[in-house]
Amino acid sequence: MSGPLPRLARVTLPYDDYAPAVLAPARPVVNAERLLEGLNPQQRAAVVHEGSPLLVVAGAGSGKTKVLTTRIAYLLAARGVHPGEVLAITFTNKAAGEMKERVAALVGSRARAMWVSTFHSACVRILRAEAKKLGFTSTFSIYDQADAQRLMTLVCRDLDLDPKRFPARSMSNQISDLKNELVDWETARDKAENVLQKQVAEVYQAYQARLREANAMDFDDLIMTTVDLLQAFPDVAEHYRRRFRHVLVDEYQDTNHAQYTLVRELVGASAGRSTGPSTAVPTAELCVVGDADQSIYAFRGADIRNIMDFELDFPDAQVVMLEQNYRSTQTILSAANAVISRNPDRKDKRLWSDAGDGEKIVGYVADNEHDEAAFVASEVDRLSDDEGVKPYEVAVFYRTNAQSRVFEEVFVRVGLPYRVVGGVRFYERKEVRDALAYLRVLANPADTVSLRRILNTPRRGIGDRAEACIEAFASRERIGFAAALRRCEEVPGIATRSAKAVTEFSDLMDELRTLVDGNMPPAEVLEAVLDRTGYLTELAASTDPQDESRVENLAELVGVAREFSERVPDGGVAEFMEQVSLVADADQIPDPDGDGGGVVTLMTLHAAKGLEYPVVFLSGLEDGVFPHLRTLGDEGELQEERRLAYVGITRARQRLYLSRSHVRSAWGQTSYNPPSRFLDEVPGSLVDWRRGESSVTAPTPALSNLAARITGTARGRTAGPGLRPVPNLEVGDRVNHDAFGLGTVTATRGAGDSLQAEVDFGTGTGSKWLLLRYAPLEKI
Repeated sequence: MSGPLPRLARVTLPYDDYAPAVLAPARPVVNAERLLEGLNPQQRAAVVHEGSPLLVVAGAGSGKTKVLTTRIAYLLAARGVHPGEVLAITFTNKAAGEMKERVAALVGSRARAMWVSTFHSACVRILRAEAKKLGFTSTFSIYDQADAQRLMTLVCRDLDLDPKRFPARSMSNQISDLKNELVDWETARDKAENVLQKQVAEVYQAYQARLREANAMDFDDLIMTTVDLLQAFPDVAEHYRRRFRHVLVDEYQDTNHAQYTLVRELVGASAGRSTGPSTAVPTAELCVVGDADQSIYAFRGADIRNIMDFELDFPDAQVVMLEQNYRSTQTILSAANAVISRNPDRKDKRLWSDAGDGEKIVGYVADNEHDEAAFVASEVDRLSDDEGVKPYEVAVFYRTNAQSRVFEEVFVRVGLPYRVVGGVRFYERKEVRDALAYLRVLANPADTVSLRRILNTPRRGIGDRAEACIEAFASRERIGFAAALRRCEEVPGIATRSAKAVTEFSDLMDELRTLVDGNMPPAEVLEAVLDRTGYLTELAASTDPQDESRVENLAELVGVAREFSERVPDGGVAEFMEQVSLVADADQIPDPDGDGGGVVTLMTLHAAKGLEYPVVFLSGLEDGVFPHLRTLGDEGELQEERRLAYVGITRARQRLYLSRSHVRSAWGQTSYNPPSRFLDEVPGSLVDWRRGESSVTAPTPALSNLAARITGTARGRTAGPGLRPVPNLEVGDRVNHDAFGLGTVTATRGAGDSLQAEVDFGTGTGSKWLLLRYAPLEKI
């Protein structure tokens, strides 16, 4: 098994900026007016607009991708814009590739000079070119979430932090929030008001120092560092402002503060909330496309104000509303309009379609979650038999990942094929991460996190004690971990056998690095790594039956590398690693109309954004499930839940099912859930209730009152918690919540069993009122 890997079906990397697009056959540039054929009046207005900033409010299914691609083609064909002057930003590599190919189909191979990419990909290109100005080399590593978490764990351990009071995951989240707000560690330190904030600032400082030592950046650094670059080096900012005279941003409602600032820096805007320096270069033409009604990523830092306040930031902005929908039936759109209209302070728009009313929405009230899943399975089977609906045309949406379990159990029992989006992804599998760690170290020898991952993988006799001795030596000598490996004979306390293994490892890496320096294709380097390190040999010797599939996964990774080389013949290991690092979750969701074949798709509502299916089942419509329990007492979060419902409804093309369970089991307890308020907001005339009532006896009034007390709302649920002793809390006390983490008590009210406390959990979660009798809260 240590020989050549088997050739298997390949995991396809998303479109990358280094390779030319897969272009349609070259053809003469079409007449500019012909580009406008087939557009409705609002789409046409968005395409031809010029001059002032443009906001295109694109309702779900309104053809925004067509508008964006046609606008770019029109810029090239009618306005004489050079392709190199266009920067178009999307949120997934898949969308970027599709956009570039569509433009190429309209105007030919000129499209390859455009920058069409994600925020992160665009920033990487800028940072690679300008790395020396920032003290990095152009081969810096990009740490994904797992790499960053591993480094954070090392930092917290070095600072001797109590992992219960200061868990590494919590530190990572808080530092990520700070970076998304463009707050560096110095500013965080200066503004720290309590012990937790001071500790976060200290961890932040140490974490950034370790990243720089490793010649690495994490994902949040990519955007923050690019903003810093543009603000600190006026000549660099002027260069890119002169280059990009037309900036287009898709899904603008999903931008966070850092992305918002980056766009303004690239455009050269100086009004509004931006504090960037003015420039002699005229402001670039800005076009943003988005829909505030589909802003559902606040938990990732998305700031809905960016799109809501666009006209305040740019007083001379033009706004075009796209309301004609080309995806769904009018019945589905009417339901979506009715639900989202309950959110205040939004631009009023009414989606409409000329496709007709279509089928009524089907409603179903299940006795329990198993009954709900059984109904979905039987209905999929009926649609297949009676109407020829294929399984891949069906999607089941739910609010949280945990809800997939019961659907999986029922689908397995009845023999219905399915896939779950959001399981262990290809690039998260251990063997794949191990192989990529080798490539990262070969491209960037200073990458400490990756180096320590592979030091004893496969096992070569370098144990934890030897690694700790090397780390201590590196710290004492103030050198990097890689440099310490090469001086292992000087390391106190390390066993002779371990030192010999370290020397052999260093020699092996030097040998493999000659392949990289010789610009050998990534696939050949990877095969050499797997062979020379003994990684495949160890898997071959294993009696674990899963190791056979691990070998197949490594073969698939080699296939990915070969495919990269076919698209980018001159691309080396560093470029290949960059593309792998920038793979987004959304890029790994199979195309509903592609070769997903005969399987039903199960996914959370957040994962469903941007997709569409002929048949959609929206499940778990119960207050406390959807909308989620934690949002019921917060009007802002409840509005986001309603936007999430709007997104779910508008994913359906022809058929939509809404279901709820009267009784649901969670955490070993049974809960009686009232219907979701979103069901009440759908006009009854649009819904055919196959089953409108449950046969399960409703909870007693006393139990219902208890539910209301637990959630703090009359529409609460009984989560079935055991009664907790009420902690004695005062303002200023530090507490730890099972879900929200560390916080500080800022106010109290009530008494006895009704005692409540307001707790500030910091950036990201904010302040929340908690009923102490039931809250999973511990005083520190």
